[in-house]
Amino acid sequence: MASQQRLVLAIAVLASLVTFLDGAIINVALPAMVRDLGGGLTLQQWVVDAYLITLGSLMLVAGSLSDAFGRKRILGLGLLGFGATSLLCALAPTGAVLILARGLQGATGALLVPGSLALILAFFSGPEQARAIGSWTGWTGGAFIAGPLAGGLLVDTVGWRWIFGINVLPIALTLMLLARLEEPPRPAGARIDFLGAVLACVGLGGPVYALIEQAKVGWMHPSVWLSLGVGVPSFIAFLVQEKRTAHPMMPLGLFRERNFWVGNLATTAIYGALSLGMFVITLFLQEVGGFRATTAGLVLMPTTVLMLLLSSVFGGLAGRLGPRVFMAVGPCLAGVGFLLMLNVGAPLNFWTQMLPGVLVFGMGLTMTVAPLTAAVLGSVRSEQAGIGSAINNAVSRVAGLIAIAFTGLIVGPRLDVAGFHRVMLTTAALLILGGGISALGIRNPPRKA
Repeated sequence: MASQQRLVLAIAVLASLVTFLDGAIINVALPAMVRDLGGGLTLQQWVVDAYLITLGSLMLVAGSLSDAFGRKRILGLGLLGFGATSLLCALAPTGAVLILARGLQGATGALLVPGSLALILAFFSGPEQARAIGSWTGWTGGAFIAGPLAGGLLVDTVGWRWIFGINVLPIALTLMLLARLEEPPRPAGARIDFLGAVLACVGLGGPVYALIEQAKVGWMHPSVWLSLGVGVPSFIAFLVQEKRTAHPMMPLGLFRERNFWVGNLATTAIYGALSLGMFVITLFLQEVGGFRATTAGLVLMPTTVLMLLLSSVFGGLAGRLGPRVFMAVGPCLAGVGFLLMLNVGAPLNFWTQMLPGVLVFGMGLTMTVAPLTAAVLGSVRSEQAGIGSAINNAVSRVAGLIAIAFTGLIVGPRLDVAGFHRVMLTTAALLILGGGISALGIRNPPRKA
């Protein structure tokens, strides 16, 4: 690997790391936030979903920004913005201010992931690209699981506000590395679809608001009906806009590629399951199991270790053998892990009731993530790498925010063992569905002679 490639990989990992880490680290701090600011489950859902709404919807336009103005420039702006909004979250005096700050944080975080993956696609090719994507998914996916541990340590020692303050260090390091990077060439003729961005935000935000608020005010409340009445037509208008405009932020033509649309459909099921499952596991361990925040964060550490050790291995295997078998078997194995967690009861014994499921889930997830990313991004042309990675990452975030918005309906009036079991069944079903979609739809690319 050339020195410039090593630099690119380091920047791509660090730039994406803060968004993945922040999306995962928040879960373990939610009970402490409620104790400090009030708001109950509704505040917990909105602290997560305000971030995911702006991250998911604006990630699409961020991919276009990356292609239009240069990946290095957009990454730099995203890092600076993410650092500033992280400090705003840390200083939030009320729940409402925290939710607003989280929305702004998601908007700036949207600039980071598409550009970082596009950098990998610009500087790597062939089997090297598959291995690089495997390393990227190993580190960023590991952060997605390790976040609860880091958050738990901070919550139990210096307080939940520091989960946002620690973002400053990796951001500063990434900016220093970015200054040494040569700007890669960008595709000509890229434009920004601002109307599409607005319609996407409203189209996602309206239904999510209705799903979260109905648990408090009921389906017949005017605010629920109004948010649905505005959100659903806006999302339909967004799709119409993307079909008509000359420079869409989500080119629908990409979905003509089989592996692209099948991979994104599988992503919807798989990442919706991951967001729902880990959100509820973290809350259950603290609110029902009586775990401290740090201990709750340690629960998923075996998964982190597996991803760090084996993600690049599975990425390389998928590059040589094709992604289909890994995308089919991996999610199903992860689903079996969640089914094993149906053994959880009260009182909770982690070693016998939860650890076997965590280990099986971790192996299945490790088999899945790098091949899934490689399959989706390998189906688009290099000049559309920014928008292709943006769409896939936006799909994963949107799937997560919708799944978390459904938490109240699945869990019921309060989180107990029965509600936990319902979530584990739902999560397992979504993961197995993702594996089935991949088995039926993904096609391995032809091997080079």
